[in-house]
Amino acid sequence: MQREAIIERLAKLDTCSVSDGLDSMKLAGATWGVRPQWQCPRIVGRAVTVKIKPVGLQQPTQHLGTPAIEAAQPGDIIVIDNGGQRQFSTWGGLLSLSAKLKGLSGAVIDGACRDIDESRDLEFPVYARGVVPMTARGRVMQESFNQEIQFAGVQVHPGDLVIADGSGVVFIPREKEEEVLDAAEMVFHKEAQMAEGIRKGSSSLEMLEKLGYERMLHASKGK
Repeated sequence: MQREAIIERLAKLDTCSVSDGLDSMKLAGATWGVRPQWQCPRIVGRAVTVKIKPVGLQQPTQHLGTPAIEAAQPGDIIVIDNGGQRQFSTWGGLLSLSAKLKGLSGAVIDGACRDIDESRDLEFPVYARGVVPMTARGRVMQESFNQEIQFAGVQVHPGDLVIADGSGVVFIPREKEEEVLDAAEMVFHKEAQMAEGIRKGSSSLEMLEKLGYERMLHASKGK
């Protein structure tokens, strides 16, 4: 299945340049504290969201995450809002297996995961706040999927773009994706020019001043 052209563009960038692009437009999207839980590759795709809530009198009829995996398309990323809680898992090995077989790109979790050895063996990328052995069963359940969520303080909608790498996780609002990618690409290419100049013997001070590093975010506003 061929990926969308805009996702191909995003795959050539990193979270830092995308974060800078968002900053230049005064848009929220970059998060902190959610990290790769094994040596995951960079992932890009569209968000399929899941919101978690505590178990109460109402008991779950489906395991959390399974309806989202069924609804997702190959290349999508499961995005789980568990409010940053790390004392129990909301993603495990069976979900990684199901998502891998469905052709999904990965899962990002504002909370914890478990069975990380299984996910690593499957080569299925999982980004989370940590790893624990404790199950979600009897503790939390899925409240909804493919609805608006809050992820590490960022509003995320189904279909928003997601990029995750060793620096963290960043979201791009779907209605602003073209403008954000334009700005991020400008930052990325200018930083590549600076790096090339430094490799060729120019001082970092010279290259950063010559190409206007401190002015980049202001310059991208005009794009």
